[in-house]
Amino acid sequence: MVSIDEALRLIHENVPAVGTEILSIEEALGRVAAQHLHAAFDMPRFDHSAMDGYAVTLADAGGTIEPQTTIFAGDESDVIVKKGAGVKIMTGAMMPKGADAVIPAEETETLKDGSVRLPGSIRQGANIRKQGEEVAKGERILTYGDEVGAYTVALLASQGISYLQVHRKPAVTVFATGHELKMHYEKAEAHQIYNSNAPMLLSRCRELGCRARFTGATADTMASIERHIVDALGSDLIVTSGGVSVGDADFTLDAFEKLGMEILFQKVNMKPGKPVTVGRIGSTWVLNLPGNPSAAALTFELFGRSIIHRLRGMNRPFLSFERARNKTFYKLKPGRQTAVLGRYDGTFFEALDKQGPGMVRPLSLANAMIVTEKEVDGLKEGQEVKVLPLDCDRGSETPTSLFTEKAE
Repeated sequence: MVSIDEALRLIHENVPAVGTEILSIEEALGRVAAQHLHAAFDMPRFDHSAMDGYAVTLADAGGTIEPQTTIFAGDESDVIVKKGAGVKIMTGAMMPKGADAVIPAEETETLKDGSVRLPGSIRQGANIRKQGEEVAKGERILTYGDEVGAYTVALLASQGISYLQVHRKPAVTVFATGHELKMHYEKAEAHQIYNSNAPMLLSRCRELGCRARFTGATADTMASIERHIVDALGSDLIVTSGGVSVGDADFTLDAFEKLGMEILFQKVNMKPGKPVTVGRIGSTWVLNLPGNPSAAALTFELFGRSIIHRLRGMNRPFLSFERARNKTFYKLKPGRQTAVLGRYDGTFFEALDKQGPGMVRPLSLANAMIVTEKEVDGLKEGQEVKVLPLDCDRGSETPTSLFTEKAE
């Protein structure tokens, strides 16, 4: 049995990124970059006006100008600004020669004769966006391992970049074990259970950027489990729930080991979720989770999420926490590191009153979790806690301690 820290360390040291493909920048949304990119040219490419107004010289301060032909964004103009002869200019238009500043139209006064009175003070470079002030030619604009978002796409498009090398989506296969399990679209008898784990894990893998498929629930026999494993071996990751304990019908680990799984770690000293195993068959990683829904989810958030971060090639692969204050007292049983579901509002974390390894509803109510050190026997009102959000997937470049300590 290993600690949570040791389990995470083993994952980050052993799980490599999946292969790459080239996509259009729009198709690359949500993927992880597999190359560095550098600016091909300065941004802005030329000095231009940041306002609608008048391009003038410093010598025009407090005086009037006779406006020359208006320059619009996208225009080429050879007009020259001189004292007393400014130019009306629109936002984004190239600055004309001779101009020292742009005065916003609302700070000027148009006189009856058509001339324009300027304010008494003009600052050099006012309202001018200088060439290269945003991005200099050759500057890195995308780093290997960055996740591509909508605003990344905007930056790449602004540089005329159409295609990008990215890591492909990790392929994940999910299946559940247990003859008592029925899918939500089947009829369940009074002695049977609807399978909530498989849809949950399938959906969560997709939320985290994977291409995931479900191959059904196995019977509690070696042959059935082996067939599902063999069918899934083309995947990057197999996620199962149930059948990893020590019951008479818990054959999942035996089936994986029979097919050659090398175990990275087996059992983690935490609650809930102790019977969790990570291993590998060839290049396919395996995550065996407990069958209880909350235990499966909490262990997935720690270990499944970390595996996926590595498979995706992220340069911020480590789980990160946010500091918060505990809202109300919550009693805990010490002895093992404990994962607790709760609500986080950006300032306070409040543990859910009703939660347990076999429950499903708390998962729909929680948006965060914490993990306490093994000596913690309760969360005091107002104490600092380390919150792991569940509704976002920010990561860290370096590993940090995720555990909430006992309050003084």
